[in-house]
Amino acid sequence: MAGSVTGKRVVVTGASRGLGRAFACGLAAEGADVVINATGAEGLRETAEMIERDGGRCVEVVGSVADEDVARSLAETCVERFGGLEALVNNAGVNRDRTLMRMSAEEFDEVIAVNLRGSWACAKHAAQAMRESGGLILNVTSNSGLTGSIGQTNYAAAKAGVVGMTFTWAQELARYGVRCNAIWPLALTGMTEPVYARRRQEAEEAGNPVPEPADAGFGDPADVARLVTFLVSDAAAEVNGQLISFNGRKLALWSHPREIHIERRESWTLEELMRDFSSTAGASPEEMYRASAT
Repeated sequence: MAGSVTGKRVVVTGASRGLGRAFACGLAAEGADVVINATGAEGLRETAEMIERDGGRCVEVVGSVADEDVARSLAETCVERFGGLEALVNNAGVNRDRTLMRMSAEEFDEVIAVNLRGSWACAKHAAQAMRESGGLILNVTSNSGLTGSIGQTNYAAAKAGVVGMTFTWAQELARYGVRCNAIWPLALTGMTEPVYARRRQEAEEAGNPVPEPADAGFGDPADVARLVTFLVSDAAAEVNGQLISFNGRKLALWSHPREIHIERRESWTLEELMRDFSSTAGASPEEMYRASAT
């Protein structure tokens, strides 16, 4: 729908490639003015050229969102150059995969600084710019933050934190007309290519047909970008505090955590917990979390 976000002023972080580039280009193609950000100036310039070639308007800001001065400048630049700020897409992220016992403090801290602290810093300054006129903060999360992922302690912690911040901000900022949602995009990018390669290898080793990306659950970034454009548009004005996954084919709204509880009048004794846990509240643990010796 051409012009679905015409006049919207949007900041997109991590826009030098992959999903961030697709988000920025998709928004600009639908009429938004976009401030694009990344640490790589060359890739960011390529994104800007793509936007400008199609008649869109954008401003580049090079720097890491882990630096709060950069995060502040994104909101300020959008207001100064375009006259306001209606939406922030918190997409910037890095991964430094390593298993728990091998991960260094530097690898842990770097991922937390960009993915978690950077999302917080950008949202803080964007919210200040939106408090009078409302808007949207859209955070990008991952399955790692929902179900865990081997070798991604740092990334999973950051992305789980992003989900928690999303739910918190949706409550805090509602009084200002600022919505906050999170998306779990399922697309083939440089970051997800190793996962797809592993699935191809597993299929080959099992003698099964090798799946195409879409059949393996990975959409094209341009397909996933349509969800971002929808959420920025006025058509999504009532969508707040939600976690949504999308791969171009499958659209899913994730339920909020709920408790399964057994309540009694008196406190449980240790003996009762040891005897009854597996047949009461713990009767159906998720299979992935069952401990096993190897």
